[in-house]
Amino acid sequence: MLYVKAPAKINLTLDVLYKRPDNYHEVEMIMTTVDLADRIGLETRKDGQIKIVSADRFVPDDNRNFAYQAAELLKNTYGLSEGVTITIEKQIPIAAGLAGGSSDAAATLRGLNELWNLNLSLDELAEHGAKIGSDVSFCVYGGTALATGRGEKIKELSVPPTCWVILAKPKIGVSTAEIYGGLKVDNIEHPNTTKMIEAIENNDYPLLCESVGNVLESVTFELYPEVVTIKEQMQRFGADAVLMSGSGPTVFGLVDHEARVSRIYNGLRGFCEEVYVVRMLGDRNPLA
Repeated sequence: MLYVKAPAKINLTLDVLYKRPDNYHEVEMIMTTVDLADRIGLETRKDGQIKIVSADRFVPDDNRNFAYQAAELLKNTYGLSEGVTITIEKQIPIAAGLAGGSSDAAATLRGLNELWNLNLSLDELAEHGAKIGSDVSFCVYGGTALATGRGEKIKELSVPPTCWVILAKPKIGVSTAEIYGGLKVDNIEHPNTTKMIEAIENNDYPLLCESVGNVLESVTFELYPEVVTIKEQMQRFGADAVLMSGSGPTVFGLVDHEARVSRIYNGLRGFCEEVYVVRMLGDRNPLA
């Protein structure tokens, strides 16, 4: 059995520029991986089948699962007779704006590349990932990057300033399609992506905190007021910057002093069950 780590991501910025003719949105976003991760186990099967095994009943075990799609894509593209059993040990909450499913797919691509001796580069694996979902290419690389297009064009950035990341997810799942569908592109305040890149490249933590922004917040906040509550509480408890990740509903807070971390964590645990304290990973993934 080969095991591969599948880290979650957060959006330091998420901007939508316009609606494209193919019905996707043209995005510009800065993402970074954090050390909350699923664990993917891969074992070759001789019968050619793809099997998903997970103790989490919310993980689909058929081709709705991105990890299944990743294995199927490699099998079909390279005409392979082998199958695989994919064991998914979930730590990343589902439908949370943290790219859990996309990261599982990316880890499956990286792992099967080794298990099936395909000798593909990260760039080639990321190209395959783009066919599965918008965040999969980024998750193949990991680290910190500017993602453009519909999320599949990736430009590597430096490691961000070191800090703690507190994640809080309310007891709801959010549909990405629903949130993007509710966005009025002509009426949004765009985050300053250039300023965020400058903050990362110069290791400037105060500027990074000042530059966070996510245009999807307005839509999710209107539909799910509990997400607003979490953001307000996190700000009240003293996080340096607070933002919703992706289309939500997870909200994260950045904190550079450890003394404040437990106060914020304990405050949030009073009304939110799923709270995590993690660090940014910074570095890119290895091939597997």
